Amino acid sequence: MKIGFDVSQTGKNKAGCGYFADGLIRQLAASDVNNEYILYPAVGDLFWDPQCATDTFVTDQSNFQRLDPPPDFETSRNFWRNPGPGFDEKLGSPNIVHANNFFCPRGLKDARLVYTLYDLNFLIEPSWSTEQNRTGCLQGLFQASVTADFIVAISQYSRSHFLSAFPHYPSERISVIYPASRFDSPGAGPCPERFLGLQPDRFWLTVGTIEPRKNHQRLFDACRILKDQGTASFPLVLAGAQGWLMDKFDPRLQGLEPERDVYLPGYVSDTELSWLFRNCLGFIYPSLFEGFGMPVLEALGFGAAVLCSKTSALPEAAGNAALYFDPLDSSDIAAAMKRLMSGDVDRGFFRSAALDQAKRFSWVRSADRLRELYHEVRALPRSFESKNRSASF
Repeated sequence: MKIGFDVSQTGKNKAGCGYFADGLIRQLAASDVNNEYILYPAVGDLFWDPQCATDTFVTDQSNFQRLDPPPDFETSRNFWRNPGPGFDEKLGSPNIVHANNFFCPRGLKDARLVYTLYDLNFLIEPSWSTEQNRTGCLQGLFQASVTADFIVAISQYSRSHFLSAFPHYPSERISVIYPASRFDSPGAGPCPERFLGLQPDRFWLTVGTIEPRKNHQRLFDACRILKDQGTASFPLVLAGAQGWLMDKFDPRLQGLEPERDVYLPGYVSDTELSWLFRNCLGFIYPSLFEGFGMPVLEALGFGAAVLCSKTSALPEAAGNAALYFDPLDSSDIAAAMKRLMSGDVDRGFFRSAALDQAKRFSWVRSADRLRELYHEVRALPRSFESKNRSASF
């Protein structure tokens, strides 16, 4: 079987979608020598990595080939929007095309289409995203709902949410394949140079792109509440690149001082993040909505004490290994932080529970299930008549 796989978001600055695609294709490359894979470094009309030709996933294995990306975003966008006759042949004549970045290809003739479903956050609250991103994601999801032969959801929550929003899609054609952590061996290591000012077990950590949905403003407010109460608080490290709609993002607006109350290192390397996970007093994830919550799972894998929102798919990721709070209530976030600092809850219990919960998720199991699914989808009759496979939003 020949599988076309979207690796467009697996470059150096990848976030959740990219880590999911990267984790799966790396494990497939490590374990599958029977099928052929065609890697697509540029896919769709919404996302473009300027370094896609060099930075997206690549391997020299003989059963893998990689198509050259178009020279620029405009060329790529025009190709995917208007592929013209012979689309399958232009993609290397695959049996399966697996789309991984919200864009849903149109115009496939023979290849079965598998589509990854992450979340539907843009349907919940318009202010969490830009108009361009919201429209693009909605168009891709709608297109998948009328053309995809199978949908891979990253959580039961996302699966249920999709079926409630698009009830016409056949429920037997959507299955859950969970993400896993990208960190294999959370062993000890020296403190990275730019974090030498931090003391182990005396700082908080949160990870994620700085955007409205991640709810960092209420987390800052919780830190200020503890500070105003005279509680012996610790600095907060916010590891993540600046996203959209956060032009006025400034911890000083919440009465917090950079480099004393808050560290904003931006995008951090895996080595740096490993040290932060391993040495934080607690990992805090105040997100308002998640399709799964991979940073939570990564923190659990290091045995970190996790404090997180009890909303959307986060309880599915954290299970019984987290101290939950209401993400809309800054005082509740502060109360959870205070409980951990005061010893009101047992960090040893949370460490043990965290490691047990993390073991429930594995790229090996997820990739094995995906490989089985590809064979099942190839054998299935088409989910929709051919005339519908070129439908547009």
